[in-house]
Amino acid sequence: MAHYSDSFVPVSLVNDDGANAPMRHQQIISRLHVGLGILYYKERTLIYEPLAETMLAEGYGNPVPDVLLFDHATEQTRLIIEVCQTNGQKNDLKKIIRLIEDDDYGILEGFVYNYRTNEWLRYCKGDGGVATASSFSELINLDLAQFLTL
Repeated sequence: MAHYSDSFVPVSLVNDDGANAPMRHQQIISRLHVGLGILYYKERTLIYEPLAETMLAEGYGNPVPDVLLFDHATEQTRLIIEVCQTNGQKNDLKKIIRLIEDDDYGILEGFVYNYRTNEWLRYCKGDGGVATASSFSELINLDLAQFLTL
C-alpha cells in the first residue's frame, strides 16, 4: 500500500513575493529579464542566460531569486537580483550575502533593487558582508539600471 504524506516547503525558503507579487515588482523583473534576454538571445553579447524566478538548484526548498544569470559552461548561477520594497530590503540583502558567501551555487555577484526608493545595492563574493550602493555589474560590465528606464 502506498503511503501518502503532505510535504511542504518552509516559508523562509521560498520566494517571499511569489506569484502574488505586486504588479510593480513583476514589471521590474520583466524589464530586467527582457533587457538581459535581448543581450543573450538576440545580440549574443551576454554570456550568461537570464532566467526569472528560477530555483538555484533542482528540488524543493532551494532559493528562488527574482532574476538570475546562469553560466551553462560551468552549470552555475553567476549573478542574482532581488527586487523589493523598503520593508524587504534588509532581508533580501542578507539573503544575497548568505547565498554568495556560502558558495553553494557559484554566485559571484548579487543585487537588491528597492523599487520604492529606486536604490540599488551590490554585493560581490569577498566583500566582507558590506554592500555598496551601485547598479553596475563588474561581472557582465553593465549598468542594470538601464533596463528600468522608459
